[in-house]
Amino acid sequence: MEIDEKGFTVMLAGEDVNLSAKEFQLLKFMATYPGQVFSKSQLYDQIWGYNHYGDLNTVTVYIRKIREKIEPDPAEPIYIKTVWGVGYKFDGSA
Repeated sequence: MEIDEKGFTVMLAGEDVNLSAKEFQLLKFMATYPGQVFSKSQLYDQIWGYNHYGDLNTVTVYIRKIREKIEPDPAEPIYIKTVWGVGYKFDGSA
């Protein structure tokens, strides 16, 4: 996987991955810290901001959307993994 911060693009196996701006920001943030576990609250605050009024389930929805676009099998993710009871992490070894 190649993430081009300046071009706001993601390439996976030589193919462009079409992500929305928030999907890109979320994926890029997590990929910047491979292996680090982030809670939904931490991800929400980082991407949407402390002052944004919304629901933490927004993070869950965006993670699902990203997985549908980058994972070979979204039901068995290799890039964005769930750490049950804690949050999500990007697996840089995938």
